[in-house]
Amino acid sequence: MISTVEKVLFLKSVPLFKEIPGEELAQIAQIADEIEFQSDENVFKEGEIGEAMYIVLEGKVRIHRGEKVLTELGERECFGEMSILDSEPRSASVTALKELTALKIQREDFAEILAQKSEIAHGIIKVLTHRLREANKR
Repeated sequence: MISTVEKVLFLKSVPLFKEIPGEELAQIAQIADEIEFQSDENVFKEGEIGEAMYIVLEGKVRIHRGEKVLTELGERECFGEMSILDSEPRSASVTALKELTALKIQREDFAEILAQKSEIAHGIIKVLTHRLREANKR
């Protein structure tokens, strides 16, 4: 288990949060739970209702629809962030490629912080826009 201070330092290195001051990241660190998955374990499945986003501390995940691989993500990358913004079903499945340690942030907890700190919403919008542009290139 990593401490709140270690979580803040880690979050500062994540592109989604790099523009957020440390004292505000402390609020996020406090609601971020460390969670582990075994190799080949599903983090979540396409169609499930999304209630949290995840940030990879260690390991790697595969984002996929059925057998079609959409992408693979590793350390300091986030997934499930669309569920922070809405309560729609998951658009893809996520499976751990090897042992995975991630920070899990629940939508309800995050919504309170998001309402107060618009720059965090801007960070999420940047990530989603980047992913949309990448998808359009394919």
